[in-house]
Amino acid sequence: MFERFALQRHGTDVKTEFLAGLTTFLTMMYIVPVNGFIMADAGLPMPAVITATALVTILATFFNGIWSNTPVAMSVGMGLNAYFTYGLVLGMKIPWQTALGIVFISGAIFVLLSFTRFRVWIMHSIPMDLRRAISAGIGAFIAFIGLKNLGIIVPDKATYVALGHLGDAKVLLGVFGLFLTLILYTYKIRGAFILGVLITAAVGWMTGQGKVPEGLFSMPASISPIALHLDIPSALSLALLPVIVTFLITDMFDTLGTLTAVGARAGLFQQGDDPEHTLERTLEADAVATVTGSLLGVSTTTSFIESSSGVEAGGRTGLTAVFTALFFILTLFMLPLFKAIPGPAIYPVLVIVGVLMFTELGKMDFERMDVATATAAFFTVLLMPLTFSITNGLAAGFVAYTLLKVIQGKFSELNVGIYLITAISLIVFIVH
Repeated sequence: MFERFALQRHGTDVKTEFLAGLTTFLTMMYIVPVNGFIMADAGLPMPAVITATALVTILATFFNGIWSNTPVAMSVGMGLNAYFTYGLVLGMKIPWQTALGIVFISGAIFVLLSFTRFRVWIMHSIPMDLRRAISAGIGAFIAFIGLKNLGIIVPDKATYVALGHLGDAKVLLGVFGLFLTLILYTYKIRGAFILGVLITAAVGWMTGQGKVPEGLFSMPASISPIALHLDIPSALSLALLPVIVTFLITDMFDTLGTLTAVGARAGLFQQGDDPEHTLERTLEADAVATVTGSLLGVSTTTSFIESSSGVEAGGRTGLTAVFTALFFILTLFMLPLFKAIPGPAIYPVLVIVGVLMFTELGKMDFERMDVATATAAFFTVLLMPLTFSITNGLAAGFVAYTLLKVIQGKFSELNVGIYLITAISLIVFIVH
């Protein structure tokens, strides 16, 4: 039954893989209610989003376990789901159906590129420091959204933004949830995110800031209000090309960064030692998952860094992912609980995920960095939250980098990939 996973060859057994799958599930279970809240802000019905999120997590994770035999779980990616809602739908006033069309197109392109050398070429084309700046910028972007939704940051006519009223009960609940979850995460408590959400929710219910759920379980909500409602034709426009590229590049970076981190712990994806093509197969599963997710009605699906928790627990094969997927079936029936969670218990997760992504800046050596790279990194990180757009930050960074390299006459440090992305980035400002 388990022969296809080659457990003995990978130095593991069914019990270890089972416990690793449970660990991964507990660590990333938070994504179901959190994504429900984020995409509901875009106008999608929360019950349908919660069901669709659980479904795509189950399908993508199970498929990856069988297809690539790696202990990598997949679900709706944090960062791009926030960009979907707050950047595209609320910021650019794009209908959510069109935004789903953008996700589908970027995923379809990723599927096609997964069978070519393009993804490797584009990764090698972009300097590592710029890739890290993109990750840090997305972290700042989603942390800003989290702080805003918690009421810790509020609009101000004189200073644009200001500190919120910290004496407000809902703000205090959010601050409590933020520090509680940080403490749990700092002490490496298994399932820190979902524990933080549930404990904060319980405090909210006890203090009258939320309605206690009438039950814990129910039948799954229908996904018919969002499934197959994507609008692909309206997404095929020149003005939205940079957005499609942003989703594509960000998904590629996110996936490869995650797989690099997980692989280092599990001894997978090692250069020159991948006879089973596990990296390629995992990338293919990731791309197929994004297309599937857009059809179900959710934003970009990607590999989850939380998979590393299962690896730390001993998971080494796709059986870990299969068990994780099976555990996620439980979330299909937990709608009453998820719907009753107050917003201040959810949004601290965005802030903490943002902090974790922002730490990529610590890997950059600014003292030895040239002016072009430093300037590009600065604009990328700063403009993503300030313009409420990942696309604007990414575009400004590449334009600044290429322009300064050309002025310095350092043409040897530029390549076709950089020129291509810069040309697409210019479209952002031309058609803005």
